[in-house]
Amino acid sequence: MPPKILISACLLGRPVRYDGKGKPLHHPAIARWQAEGRIVGYCPEQAGGLPTPRPPAEIEGGMDGEDVIEGRARVVESTGRDVSTAFVEGGRKAVDFARANGCAFALLIDGSPSCGSGFIYDGSFSGVRHPGLGVTAAFMRRAGIAVYSDREIDALVAHLDGGAEAAS
Repeated sequence: MPPKILISACLLGRPVRYDGKGKPLHHPAIARWQAEGRIVGYCPEQAGGLPTPRPPAEIEGGMDGEDVIEGRARVVESTGRDVSTAFVEGGRKAVDFARANGCAFALLIDGSPSCGSGFIYDGSFSGVRHPGLGVTAAFMRRAGIAVYSDREIDALVAHLDGGAEAAS
């Protein structure tokens, strides 16, 4: 059986984002992978105990998920509440879930303080982006799970359809 793909639940249209909405990723590969039983949806923020909807959260001080994991930065809501523990717990649970379900790949929504892998927001709640990993994306990479952002789905398709999965 080919490896499965953990995907941010919001990309499947599930209303799990901070604003109570989904952000469906419309791509033919998603439907194909679902038909093949290869897609596993997951929301690390909900898994970490955060409600939906919830205030937006960002990693403070222009830091990233690695900094949160190492205790050098916090994830804070726009209200000022520290939600780092929930993000770390959700990231750890996401890796455990991915491993338990045979996921070698993760397709995660960019920009999220959990799932961002190309960019995240700088903690100022002003829309400023910077390169970096969210907490879950950092945990996934540490665990050896290949992380792709929603903007990189074509690269994931090329990787999987190119036969690289047969070598795994």
